[in-house]
Amino acid sequence: MRSIGRWFLVTVGTLAVALGVIGIFIPILPTTPFLLLAAFCYARSSERFYRWLLTNPWFGAYLTNYREGRGMALRDKLLTLTALWLAVGSSVAFAVPSPWGKAALTLIALAVTVHLAGIKTLRSPAAPRAENPAPLADPLPLDQD
Repeated sequence: MRSIGRWFLVTVGTLAVALGVIGIFIPILPTTPFLLLAAFCYARSSERFYRWLLTNPWFGAYLTNYREGRGMALRDKLLTLTALWLAVGSSVAFAVPSPWGKAALTLIALAVTVHLAGIKTLRSPAAPRAENPAPLADPLPLDQD
């Protein structure tokens, strides 16, 4: 039974990662909740997958910053909001004929915008200043003939 539960969690975590990646490109599909679900599942089932998720170059730092409450980079917020409103705006303008559908999409986009605005903006820490900086290394010696 233990291995069945482990494989179930690995499967759910992998599906959550897939949906999270799709959510990067489809703004209405949320990325963060799926990645958090994947982290939850992997943490309880596979140390290797959990470590892979948190060190992944595409979303490892994003996920770690979000989970630790540090926030989201301003660039990521702006890209997300731009993609969201372009997708919703084009859907409302060209794909959804129903006024109720248009209103629903607009309300979803507004809710996502409010949520993103409420997330703390991650600031890059300033480079630490050394009190006594180390001397510069000597340049490479020239060959003496």
